Parts: sequence; structure tokens; C-alpha cells
Amino acid sequence: MPISTLSGIAAIVLYIASLSFQSHAIRTQNARIKAGPAVAATGLAAIALHGISAWLLVVRPDGYHFGIVQVSTLILAAIALLAMITNLRRPLAIIVLWVFPLAAVTLMLSLLIDSDYPAQQLTSGLAAHVLLSILAYSLFALASLQAAFLAFQNYNLRHQHASAVIRRFPPLQDMEKLLFELLWIAQVLLTLAIAAGFMFVDDLMAQGLPHKTVFSVLAWTVFSVLLWGRYRLGWRGNTAIKGTLAGFALLLLGFYGSKIVIEFILGG
Repeated sequence: MPISTLSGIAAIVLYIASLSFQSHAIRTQNARIKAGPAVAATGLAAIALHGISAWLLVVRPDGYHFGIVQVSTLILAAIALLAMITNLRRPLAIIVLWVFPLAAVTLMLSLLIDSDYPAQQLTSGLAAHVLLSILAYSLFALASLQAAFLAFQNYNLRHQHASAVIRRFPPLQDMEKLLFELLWIAQVLLTLAIAAGFMFVDDLMAQGLPHKTVFSVLAWTVFSVLLWGRYRLGWRGNTAIKGTLAGFALLLLGFYGSKIVIEFILGG
């Protein structure tokens, strides 16, 4: 059995174990807790094995395989790592409860579905562009998940639905602070990724690239305006939530839109 498959199966088992430990901790305490030793050990081990499996599926002897499922599992590995780091620093166990199942499912799909997407050869500059893009997308995805939690929490507090679920969430101010921390870091990475793309991509009019470039620049603009509004005008609440989700939707359209068209529509 290939190493990518063995490490992937082991990662899925460890994700389930980590989720079990985290769920038990939340039931006995609440979601306002940092990752405990058992959660951290199994979670980090799962992420490491996930990363190995995803890397071996993408990087093969004939080149880089950027099929939609393979790239997705690599992105989810990065998201899972960022979520775990966040939960080790802050009492935000609820993030792990959402991210780990998505990571496990995406990893399982990557082991079951092979890609017909042709292998690509990358220069060091293009590799830097791809890596920066994956990290930026991962952080924006985590920020969007945080924005969704924030919207749910904000709605229930406004309508005075003080349910047991809401009482388990961290304070609204802490949730919002983390959201903008994620957005700042992700925006820096996206800026570097776009710059690297313009510097190292030889043909920006190649198949799928104009679509991806336009939506990436539009997303960068939305996030720039949102961060400027936060810094200069103190934007928060629904404005922060809508801006984050709108920017991330543009990134999804740019990345997955072009991947679906090239790999499944034109490729088929």
C-alpha cells in the first residue's frame, strides 16, 4: 500500500480520536477552552500525517498534480494546522470541531479519487506563488469560518436567544479580534502571492489564469477596503462579516471556478 494511503488512513483515525477528546472536553466544560494535551497530541499527529499524504499525492515523480481534490486536501491540511495553532493559543475549541471533520472527509476523497489533470513542472518562483496562494486561501477560509461563527453569535445575541450553544462561545469581542488578526495575515500572504504570480508566471493569458487573476485581485480589493475601514472607521459586526464572506466568495470563484471549468468541463 502506498505511503500516501497509509499516512492518509492513519490521519483520518487520529482526526476522529482528536475530535472525540475535544467533544468530551466540551461536554464536561465548554467550547471556551484551549486544546488539551490529548487533543493537541492526536490533532497535531493527524495534521502531520495529513500533510505527508497530501504532499505525496500532489508532488509525484512526473511533476506536480494540481487536481481539484488533491489541492483541496493540501489546503485543508494547512487550515487544520492553523485551526489547531489557534486553539492552542486561544479558547476556541469550536473551530477544531468544524475543521477536523472537513479535513478528514477531504483527505478520504483524495485517497479515493484520482485526477486526470496533467502534471506540471514548476520553477522555484512559481512554487513560491503556489505555496503563498495555498497559505493565503487557508487563512481566508479559516477567517470565513470565524465570520460565520460570529454571524451566528451576533444574530442570537441581537434576538436575545441565549441558548446553551451561544453561552459556550467565546466573548464576541475576542471572536472579532481573532477574525481581523486572521485577515491581516492572510492579506499580506495574498499580496505576496499575487506579486509572485505577476513576476514568475510567463503567460497570464493561459487557460484559466485570467479568470483566476481577476477574481484574486477583486478579492484583494475587498479585503483591503475592509481592513482600511476597520483601521480608520472602526468597522465591525455585520460589516466585517459581510466583507469577509464576500471576499472569500470571490477567491472561491477564482480558484475553484477555473479548476472546475478546466478539469471537468473542458477536460471532459
